[in-house]
Amino acid sequence: MSSDSSRPKRKSAHLINRPSDPQLEADTDRIVTIPNAMSVVRLLCIPLFLYLLFGRDNVAGAAWLMGALGGTDWIDGYIARRFNQVSNLGKVLDPTADRLMFIVGLVGIIVYGVSPLWFFWLVLVRETLFGAIVALATAFGMKRFDVTWWGKMATFLLMLALPGLLLGQSDFRYKLPFQITGWLCAIPGLIISYWTAFAYIPVIRANLRDGRADRAHKDLAL
Repeated sequence: MSSDSSRPKRKSAHLINRPSDPQLEADTDRIVTIPNAMSVVRLLCIPLFLYLLFGRDNVAGAAWLMGALGGTDWIDGYIARRFNQVSNLGKVLDPTADRLMFIVGLVGIIVYGVSPLWFFWLVLVRETLFGAIVALATAFGMKRFDVTWWGKMATFLLMLALPGLLLGQSDFRYKLPFQITGWLCAIPGLIISYWTAFAYIPVIRANLRDGRADRAHKDLAL
């Protein structure tokens, strides 16, 4: 008997690299997932935030709601990764819900006249301009890119700062610790958010170039 027959046969490269479970790919097209449901809830709570702030003049209630909604953003991301519920819809729905909640919340806070207005204006300008640039680049064929760790950190700090500063302007009895926490998160969060916005510029340019090149290649193939 040949010595080669006793050796374990090597799998070919295409078999090794092939996903072992086709369901992993199919799951990315799912619509009904827990993270997607949580994103929809965040969207539905935006009018409730405005109602608490303007309809009920309940600044503390609006602040608590904003803080809770910000917390669900971290939770749904964990669930998506931990339980394999990452979906193509979620990759669009989650950041859309976050940005809408963020911008509407900022506009509401500014209109209501919560201090410090300069801080809220700076955050709003950054979010609006950067969101518009990404939307425009995407319309021109930019490939989607993942948020960096620093980008996530900036969002995390600002999502702590906004409800903390808002609660600091309410009649909540124990508001001082939350106001201090808001300020401790506000300044570094604002600095990091602007820094990451400039850091994303070469990423946007590269992904726009690659996306348009891929589109041109597909058009030629047709």
